[in-house]
Amino acid sequence: MSPIQQSSPHGPIAVPGTGWVTATQFVPIDPRDIPPRQWLYGRHLIRKNVSVTVAPGGVGKSSLTIIQALELVTGREILGQWNAGPLKVWLFNLEDERSELDRRIAASMKHHGIEASDIGDRLFVDTGREQQLMLGHQVRDEVQLDRALIERLKSQLKEHRIDVLIVDPFVSSHRVNEMDNGKIDCIAKEWVRLAEECGCAVELVHHTRKLNGTEATSDASRGASSLISAARSSRVLQRLADDELSEAGVAGDGCTYFSVKRDKANLAASGEKETFRTVSVDLEQGDQVGVVELWKKPGLFEGLSVRDLLKVQNAIDGHEYRYSAQTGNDWVGNIVAHALSLSLPKDKRRIKKIIDVWIRSGALKKTMKKLDNGKTSPVLQVGEWASET
Repeated sequence: MSPIQQSSPHGPIAVPGTGWVTATQFVPIDPRDIPPRQWLYGRHLIRKNVSVTVAPGGVGKSSLTIIQALELVTGREILGQWNAGPLKVWLFNLEDERSELDRRIAASMKHHGIEASDIGDRLFVDTGREQQLMLGHQVRDEVQLDRALIERLKSQLKEHRIDVLIVDPFVSSHRVNEMDNGKIDCIAKEWVRLAEECGCAVELVHHTRKLNGTEATSDASRGASSLISAARSSRVLQRLADDELSEAGVAGDGCTYFSVKRDKANLAASGEKETFRTVSVDLEQGDQVGVVELWKKPGLFEGLSVRDLLKVQNAIDGHEYRYSAQTGNDWVGNIVAHALSLSLPKDKRRIKKIIDVWIRSGALKKTMKKLDNGKTSPVLQVGEWASET
């Protein structure tokens, strides 16, 4: 074999940078003999591949990946996502100090009922404040990879048999022009090579660019697009809109609500949007720490019954409460809120939608009333009475 070749199960392969290449004849294989993909976390993390999580600042991506790491090392589905655990995870946060990571992990364990024995020796945590993890830097217009660091990283991944490496954030793992597709591709492909050679999944946490009110997507990730192109899966975090929170009746409760959606998936179909929230956990030593938990948006009529509709119908029967929410104390929503033990203005959007559904169903009906000023305005009356039988 030529000294510029290496071996693989399919024959010789070229060493990068040698200028040597050869054509490999395809030999059909019985599909039953092809090893299945090794998914490790839902349809996002896959062994020997790179995945990316993209989010605007302050949404909760670091807190989310901490819970994800705890899911993987314990084998529990804390956020409702299937995982192949218990697995070994190396969480490498390149921004926070160790004491902050300790707070976040401790709060997450406390909130989700995780004991030290549930983790065992499977979780590794490091910080960029103590160790640099910079794969390459730029000298003039060239990318210079830190081969010594890469070999050390490779040896650690193999020695500890790491299944998942989480790097947060990606931008701190290099010092090259992040707008240059070629240079970012060089760094991204090095992460891919590490995943391949070490048999692990690599999760790179990345920021979006300034969105200026537009929706967050993987394509809106900061810098060159070659990072997303190199990933087999990319998911995006998006803060829930104020209107959606108002409709759910949780606006202003102090929690951060966000969605997660896989919007770039080469090896599986894109996923449905999932929703989460960050709640405050008291560490009982003076600190409050945000922890991510699964959150399901309540249905419009969740917790309500036919008896509640009857209460509303009885409350408005014989009166002419106004339909428009702009009419202050005359608005029928005030009566609905009182009858259903809802609060204003927190539940205003939900109440308006409930009223409109009842109008469409015929339980309430809208008629026109002539006002003292000669104008007319819609008011609500009882339509078809509800029956509990």
